Amino acid sequence: MDRLENIETFVRVAETQSFAEAARQLRVAKSVVTHRVKQLEEHVGAPLFHRSTRVVRLSDVGQAFLRDCAALVARANDVMDQMRGARAGPTGVLRIHALTGFVLGHFASLLHAFQVNYPDIHLELIVSDTVVDPVKAGVDCALQIFPAASTELVSRPLFPVRRVFCATPAYLQRAGRPESPRDLHKHALGLYSGYPTRDRWTFHHGAEQVTIYMNAALLSNSVHLLREYAMEHAGIVCLPTLVAGDSILRGELEVVLPAHQLSSFSLSAVYAGTSRNAFKLRLFIEHIAAAFARVPPWDARMIERGLLPATLIEG
Repeated sequence: MDRLENIETFVRVAETQSFAEAARQLRVAKSVVTHRVKQLEEHVGAPLFHRSTRVVRLSDVGQAFLRDCAALVARANDVMDQMRGARAGPTGVLRIHALTGFVLGHFASLLHAFQVNYPDIHLELIVSDTVVDPVKAGVDCALQIFPAASTELVSRPLFPVRRVFCATPAYLQRAGRPESPRDLHKHALGLYSGYPTRDRWTFHHGAEQVTIYMNAALLSNSVHLLREYAMEHAGIVCLPTLVAGDSILRGELEVVLPAHQLSSFSLSAVYAGTSRNAFKLRLFIEHIAAAFARVPPWDARMIERGLLPATLIEG
């Protein structure tokens, strides 16, 4: 019996609460997962799970050992990765879940540079605006603006995500330019549906704050669709500067209410504290963090042109 392999399988079933999902993530048949867990239960002398047709939950024994088993698996994998790294460079697969708005237009060059440095690390990138628990989703890390789903997860901020309201000059000439946040109610608005603050928007103007609730003419989970909506002169949209920056710098979009700032979010790397690929993941996160200073390049260019305040309102 490969005891460590069985322990890793037990941890994966416990984290996903599913024998089938654990099998998918481990790339083995479900029967293999069942056999490994059974072997471990026979060795321990007690059931590790209570099973039913719909639910898999830990027994008292399984609950008592899960944290130590997860830490053991993570430490073993980390040691093996470091040994390989010292000998011939890190190897293996790293699975990342990332926001669509971040990866389109800004991420490919980072991935290429990482692979040049670490050619034997193979990347699997899942792109979606869905909020995921990286453990249950079977990924090593989620790059997201949302808070970590549980206290078992680590969240490392990488860079701020600023947002601006913007529209084409043609739309603003036709429909007028808002002079205060409440004037936005007079316009067709395109809003992103996934912000943690939902439909509550707080604007900062000096020491003053104005909070309003807004209804959207177009509500979408795609910031790139919202940008295209604005480019059709259809209305005013709220976009992260990492998506809108180039269009604003080219004059295709114009910042609306530039003196009224929205709070920023942090794009963070969210991962399990007992990550199985801690060494490779640490290399990946450090690579991203090194690429973005406190002021990301798209924000720096807008600040230089006077299109964005240098001050940052943190959410």
